[in-house]
Amino acid sequence: MAAESSSSRHLLPSTGSSLMDLDGVAGNPTTADVERGRDSTYEPPYDPDQASLHKLRRATVRKRIQYYIPGTNWIPNYALAFLGGDVLAGLTVASMLIPQSVSYATSLAQMSPLTGLFSAAIPGIVYAFLGTSRQLNVAPEAALSLLIGQAVTEIMLDHPNPHSEEGEAVKIAVGTIITFQVGLFAFLLGFFRLGFIDVVLSRALLRGFISAIAVVILTEQLVPMFGLTALMHQLHPESTFDKVLFLIEHIPKANAHTTMVSFGALGVLVFLRGLKRPFQRYWWIYRLPEVLVVVVLSTILCEEFRWDEEGVEILGAVPITSMKSFVQIPLQHGNLKYLRRTTSTAALICVVGFLDSIVAAKQNASRFGYSISPNRELVALGASNLAASFVPGTLPAFGSITRSRINGDVGGRTQMASIVCSLVVLLATFFLLPWLYFLPKCVLSAIICLVVFSLLQEAPHEVAYYVKMSAWTDLGLMVMTFACAIIWNIEVGITLSMIASLLLVVHRSSKARMTILGRIPGTDRWKPINENPEAEEDVSGALIVRIRENLDFANTAQLKERLRRLELYGLKKAHPSEAPQRQQATVLVFHLADVETCDASAVEMFSELCKEYQSRQVRVFITHLQPRLMAMFSKAGIFELLGDDAFQMNVADAMARVEGR
Repeated sequence: MAAESSSSRHLLPSTGSSLMDLDGVAGNPTTADVERGRDSTYEPPYDPDQASLHKLRRATVRKRIQYYIPGTNWIPNYALAFLGGDVLAGLTVASMLIPQSVSYATSLAQMSPLTGLFSAAIPGIVYAFLGTSRQLNVAPEAALSLLIGQAVTEIMLDHPNPHSEEGEAVKIAVGTIITFQVGLFAFLLGFFRLGFIDVVLSRALLRGFISAIAVVILTEQLVPMFGLTALMHQLHPESTFDKVLFLIEHIPKANAHTTMVSFGALGVLVFLRGLKRPFQRYWWIYRLPEVLVVVVLSTILCEEFRWDEEGVEILGAVPITSMKSFVQIPLQHGNLKYLRRTTSTAALICVVGFLDSIVAAKQNASRFGYSISPNRELVALGASNLAASFVPGTLPAFGSITRSRINGDVGGRTQMASIVCSLVVLLATFFLLPWLYFLPKCVLSAIICLVVFSLLQEAPHEVAYYVKMSAWTDLGLMVMTFACAIIWNIEVGITLSMIASLLLVVHRSSKARMTILGRIPGTDRWKPINENPEAEEDVSGALIVRIRENLDFANTAQLKERLRRLELYGLKKAHPSEAPQRQQATVLVFHLADVETCDASAVEMFSELCKEYQSRQVRVFITHLQPRLMAMFSKAGIFELLGDDAFQMNVADAMARVEGR
C-alpha cells in the first residue's frame, strides 16, 4: 500500500496542486479515504482568511445596495425618536400641498385636480426610498405646471371642445407622456453621472427665469380672479404681453362676485402669513396652514351663500374613476403620438426641476449636517417621475425649496416625513375631494398668487447686487431671460438664455490662462511680470510664457492666436488694428509646470505650433515638463522635432542655452 501510495503521488501534476485541489468535491471520496478503504464526504479545513474575504465582499455588496437604494439604510436603522417630528412634518406639508397641487393642476396645467393630487403622492413615496435628501418634498411645482399648461393649451388648439371626454383624454395623454420623458431624461442624466449640470447654468439665468415665471403666473391667475376666463378663451391672447393688454382692456367687464371672493381670499392669506411672524415661538400659530384654512372657509361660505349662482366658478364633482384603468403603461399609441411635440418641454422641465431640487436639497443637507449626491438625486427624481407616469395624467414632480424648508422647520428629520405626507395626500384624494365640490376656482388662483410673492421677493436683491458688483454680463443674462419669456414664451426665454450661458462657459474655458515671465534682477528666478513689478524681460527677442492650466481641445484652439498677441502686444489689451508694441520673438520658452494633463488634440495642436515656430526660425524651449506629458510629447514626435536640447529642467537652464552659457 505504501508503494502504491508513493507511485500515486508521482502521477500527480507538478503545478502546485494538492490532493485537496483535485478531490475537494463534496461527496467524492478523497485519495486518503481510498487508502483507508472507506468513503466519506470531504470537509475542507477552516480558512480564516477566506472567511474574512467573504465577509468583506458581503459588506461591500451591502454598502453598494445602501448607496443605490438609501431606503435600505435608513429604514432598518430608523429611530422611533424621529417619528413624532416626521409625522407632524408630513401632516403640515400635506395640509399645504393638497390645495397647492389642486391649484397647480387646474389653474396652471389646465388639467383635472386629480392629476395634481396623484402627482403630489406617488413620486414622494418613490423618492423616499431612492433619494439622498432627508427633507426634500417632491411634488408638482408652479413653474413646471405652467410649462405643462402651455403645452396642453397649444395641443388643445387642434380640438374644438377641450372640456369633452375626448379633450380630457388628450390632456391626460399629454401630461403622461411629458412626465414619462421627464423621468427618463432625469434618470439617464443621473445614470451617466451628469449631475454637474447644476454648476453649468448661472444663478443669473435661474433668477431671470424664476422672475419671468412669477410674472407669467401672476398674469395667468389674474384672469380667473377677475372672472374673465370665458372671454379669454374666446379671444385667445397668446403671449404674456398680450394677456396683460387683455386684462387692461377688459377689467371693467370683470365679475364683481368673483373679484371680491378671489382678492378677499388673497388678503386673508397675506394677513395670516404676516400674523405668523410675530408668534414664531407659539408653535400652534407658526404651523397654522393658512392655505388650508382659506380653502375650508371659502368652500363653506360658497355652499352657504351659493356664490356659484352669482357667476363664481366652482371646482364641482371630480370623479375618481374617470380613467379606464388606474395603472397604465405610458408608452401607448394614444400617448406616443404627442411625443415629438412635447420633447422640448420635457427636457426643459427636467433641467429646471433638477436645478430647483438640488438647491433645496443642498440647503437642507448643509443645515442638518449630511451630504447628498447630485447623481443619485437625478436617478431618484427620474425614477419617481417614471413611476408616476404609470398613473395616467400625472404631472412632473420635483423638490420645492419652500416646502422642504417647512418640512425641516416643523421637525422632519428623515424621509419618513415624505411618506407620511404622500399617504395623507392619497387619503385626501379618495375621501376629501367630494367635500371640495363648492371650492371656488378663483380661490385656487389666489393661492397661486401667494406663491408668486415668494418667487419675486429675491429679484430686487439680486439686481441690486449685480449693479453693486458691476456684473453687467450676469445682469444682462437675467434681463434677457426675463424679457424673452415675457415677450415670447417661457421656453424661448429659458432656451435662449441657456444657449447664451453655455456659450459664455465655452468662451471662458477656451482661453488658457497664460502670463509672461521676467527675471528678478540679480537672480536666476523668473516671475510673472504682471504680478512682480521688479521682474524684467532682460533678454532681447526672448518670450517666456507660463501656461497656468491644463490643456485640452477647447483651450488650445485659440492658443496660436493668443501667443501671437503676447508676442506683438505683451499683456496689454490692444486692438488688432494697432501697430505692434514689441519686436517679434526669436526665442520662445514654455513653462509647463502647471500643466498636469493634456489630451491628444491639444498635443497635436502643440506639435503643429512648434512646427510653425521652427519654420519662422524661432527657437523653442520647453521647461518643467511633467512625466505624463513627456510620454505624450514623445509619442507625438515633439522630441524628434525640437531635439533633446529643447527640453530643460527649468527656465534658468533654458536661458543659459540661449545666452550661450
